[in-house]
Amino acid sequence: MAQIRTLKPNVTQQEAFRTFSGGLSAALWRVRTGPLRRIADAYVPYWLYRVRYSMGAARLTRFFALDAVDGSLDLFEFPGMPAENEFLSLDTRNHPRPALDESRAAELLREKVLRVIFLQGFFKLRDTALEIRREPGELYLPYWLGFYGSNNVFRCRVMDAVRRRMEGAKASVFFEQWLARPGGLAA
Repeated sequence: MAQIRTLKPNVTQQEAFRTFSGGLSAALWRVRTGPLRRIADAYVPYWLYRVRYSMGAARLTRFFALDAVDGSLDLFEFPGMPAENEFLSLDTRNHPRPALDESRAAELLREKVLRVIFLQGFFKLRDTALEIRREPGELYLPYWLGFYGSNNVFRCRVMDAVRRRMEGAKASVFFEQWLARPGGLAA
């Protein structure tokens, strides 16, 4: 077991269970993949970055977090540096290890941040010069995983426990690949 520093989840286990087991979306999952077998919490390591750039006449600073496993998950954006009271420490094995090379992380972050900025009005962007600085340490973000299936074949459905939303196929694949490796999710 390792102690990690994670953002506090905004979804309880009971709320996650209700989401995974009720409603039209859950019914469709049950029809496609089988019944809900269990749910589990999991935590993904993220690196936090301070990004500065010019938009029109304004000089902006934003905080983004990129998953430190392979950079494939959606960026998290924070309005400022998360405060200490937004975190908790816990002992768990339910997390993948950071495996992303720092230079690849910077490259992926730049691409993803530019995509976010362009969606918000790229015509206002003076230049594509981004000042990117990684903040020290890592933080973990909580997720709820719902396991559906039968006959030792399962599919994983993912809920972001901070933003209170169901994730798509990209997150399902991320967690299924992690779980398929030796030492995945703890029982």
